[in-house]
Amino acid sequence: MTTGLIPGGQPPDPRPTGALPQQRREPAGHAAQHVENRSRSSVITARAAASFEPVGRSVASARSFVRDTLQGWGFADIVDDAVVLTSELVTNAVVHAGTSADVLCLRSDDGVRIEVADRYPEREIPLQATAVNMGSPDREGGRGLQLCAALAGRWGVEYIPTHKTVWFQLDLPARVVGTRAAGPALPSDLLPLADSRVRVAVIQVDRTGHIAAWNEDAEDLFGYSAEQVTGKPLTDLAAWPHTPGTSTGIAEALRLSRWEGSYGIRTSTGRVTPVYASHLRVRDTAGEPSTVCLLVRDHERAVLQTPLRGPASDTSTGSEGQNTDPFEVFIGSPAPDDLDGLLQRTVERARDMLDGDSAFLLLATDDETELEVRASTGLPSARQRFARVPVEAGPGRYGSARMPAVHDDLTAVSGAVPLLNGTGMRSVVTVPLKVEGRLTGSLGVAAEAPARYSNEEALRLQFAADRIALAVESARLGELERLRRGSLSFLVEASDLLAGTLDRDQTLALMAQMTVPTLATWCAVYTIADQASEPYLSYVLHEDEELIDGIKSLLSKVPAPDPVPTPGARVWTAPGEVAHQAALRSSMRSLGLSGSPTRQVTPGIGPTLATASAVGGETVVLPLVARNRVIGMLTLGKPTDEHFRQEILELAEDLSRRAALALDNARLYSERTAISQSLQRSLLPPELPEIDGVEVEVIYRAAGEGNEVGGDFYDVFPIRDGAYGFAIGDVCGTGPNAAAVTGLARHALRLLAREGLTGPTVLERLNSAILDEGARSRFLTLLYGEMRPQEDGSAELKVVCAGHPLPLRLRQDGTVEPAAEPQPLLGVIEDLELYEQTVTLDPGDVLLCVTDGVTERREGARMLGDDGLADVLTTCTGLTAGAVAARIMRAVERFASDAPSDDMAILAMRVPGLHKD
Repeated sequence: MTTGLIPGGQPPDPRPTGALPQQRREPAGHAAQHVENRSRSSVITARAAASFEPVGRSVASARSFVRDTLQGWGFADIVDDAVVLTSELVTNAVVHAGTSADVLCLRSDDGVRIEVADRYPEREIPLQATAVNMGSPDREGGRGLQLCAALAGRWGVEYIPTHKTVWFQLDLPARVVGTRAAGPALPSDLLPLADSRVRVAVIQVDRTGHIAAWNEDAEDLFGYSAEQVTGKPLTDLAAWPHTPGTSTGIAEALRLSRWEGSYGIRTSTGRVTPVYASHLRVRDTAGEPSTVCLLVRDHERAVLQTPLRGPASDTSTGSEGQNTDPFEVFIGSPAPDDLDGLLQRTVERARDMLDGDSAFLLLATDDETELEVRASTGLPSARQRFARVPVEAGPGRYGSARMPAVHDDLTAVSGAVPLLNGTGMRSVVTVPLKVEGRLTGSLGVAAEAPARYSNEEALRLQFAADRIALAVESARLGELERLRRGSLSFLVEASDLLAGTLDRDQTLALMAQMTVPTLATWCAVYTIADQASEPYLSYVLHEDEELIDGIKSLLSKVPAPDPVPTPGARVWTAPGEVAHQAALRSSMRSLGLSGSPTRQVTPGIGPTLATASAVGGETVVLPLVARNRVIGMLTLGKPTDEHFRQEILELAEDLSRRAALALDNARLYSERTAISQSLQRSLLPPELPEIDGVEVEVIYRAAGEGNEVGGDFYDVFPIRDGAYGFAIGDVCGTGPNAAAVTGLARHALRLLAREGLTGPTVLERLNSAILDEGARSRFLTLLYGEMRPQEDGSAELKVVCAGHPLPLRLRQDGTVEPAAEPQPLLGVIEDLELYEQTVTLDPGDVLLCVTDGVTERREGARMLGDDGLADVLTTCTGLTAGAVAARIMRAVERFASDAPSDDMAILAMRVPGLHKD
């Protein structure tokens, strides 16, 4: 055994070590044996021991164990110091180190020694000669040892291979046997001033608020005899209807189990006597409730008011005699600089101050209609975080958040404090946090035992709440401002991303990716095609990709939420309920309770339970409304026991409005694009015909994003008796207007050619049809011809070139020449005199027809032109028609770096001869 510190030495700085009790009384045993092995100058007259498991609530149990033990021994004078020290040391063991803790109380003639042993000895044993820096009193590690040094008469740290024990001894103050100190000894001039005889008015009020008893002191104080006031409401004598500073009516105060405060009583002379009153609600043997009121003059309130338990004498002033900030007295110094840290420190200090099992703090919403859970300690889990409770809920009226309230037994007043439902807490004291008369929050401390708190604890907690209310509100406003700035930045970025796409699927993905994990742990997007359609699950996302399939499968089994257009988030409980049932069934199967072999279902248990946990928290649905129509729902979810904070829901609502408009824009764009593409495809020939003895290849590029057809067009079609018509044209302009003339020209060419008309006649009638369009007409360049393959392997062509770039003929020897002469274009003049030319393609010859989008391809001041096209064509000798068309297109694309600004069409026809190359 090694002694880590002798009395008066420097304490070590252990790693943070931090329980439910398993109490035991040990007249002999392990702990007792170690006690007897240690040298002590006093005789042990009593001992008590208890063990505590490594859970957070064990700290409160350890405090209760020490308090009950010392009070049972009659050592109330040192109870507070012992409880504080025990709380810190047990916290180190069970909370921070995660080991169980053994607490041993030893009574001797001159004091009490308390030992706290944990099972975490793997640490450096401090040397006696080594000075250890104690650090800040508010750091987690070493704080318990600092308190031992400050409060205990003697203390130390002892190590053995399996345990580390911190012990301290508190000496008993010298006092007369049989007396108990209730407060400090004060000089006579500091005692409260009272009359020569203190009169305490005792008034009993029945359940209806009427006076039932009135003693002699009440007659002396207020001038009424018992006969004059019996049966009258006490409120008739009240000088004002509300207690200043609390907004508590006297009628409300009379219904509370305990209450202390000031108000006035109107005397028989009409004057108002300020009084300080203490109310206690009781019931007689028949169960009839009544309220007993003790009243003294207000300046004699010390007679009734329970003295507050103030800080130790050396904590009220600093080392230099300067006053300490009351806020720092309660919260510690330095105070946490973030809201969550401040709130957590507050609930922990409040719990320790009132020796509670749990504590909680709620912050009010802007309209003070709801309270939102922001910090808690000692509750079964963090499931309540960000949960909201209405201020006026429950028969016990959580409106008591607006004033101090004590509940002796929550089982008798169901729902009085909704936050504590199902937690096992029986008694609770709550006080409001107010800033400038406005409710900003509520602070509460609860215990598992009933009737643990009285008005004394309510007053102490209220004073503590008053100290920290302004700091909490200031930190809350700072956090709110930061959140709002972040929200604006988030919405700006979201708007930019949503506006950057018109693709429906990409918009759905962006919606989900922006919400997870920024706003929620998982989300699902339902879409509605039209008013007659049911919501369809379109997208699911979780921050853990392995859970997406499980959530998608679960949601597919749950009826979709109703498409309600009402704005705002609404809670959707169906996924959580279904997940809980599925997890329960899986757990039962894993235990063999379903009758099927466990080994057959075990592989599915993990994912099912994981999915249930993922969707087991709060789930909300926000409607996606665009153009006064619900087009879908955005569903956001949290894992088990988690809630959304109000600011996040408001941000999600803003996002849902932007996302709905973006999704509807994507839908409209997709619909119009589909219609446009369908119409455009109808303007293109269905497919090229197979022509014996002639290779035909076409490449077509329409200018503009999303356009499949523009002002350029082509067609190859059978006419009659082995003859085929071919055409390539260019309508002035691009886009839908040019495409309309394209459709007219292509369909008219087929119809007229199949009537047996010659080429010039076909183009003349087409010219008339274009002019008949009036203001919608556009001029048209057109190359039209009829081709008839010959038995010798050649092909005979009759060509009319109406204002179109001349077709080029590539011979086998590599020479290139025009294959037609230019003639007037269509759509300009009425009377056209056109003629056709006959061209014979020998085997191996190629006829290349293009639109001006090819020849007018530009790069700065350079243009490809007819000569450039001919140069490219000379390199195509011996190539198939498809290879010729592809080489021409590559040359055109490489000629300039910019995207083409005009439609382009390339028609290549090659006569391979009787024996193909």
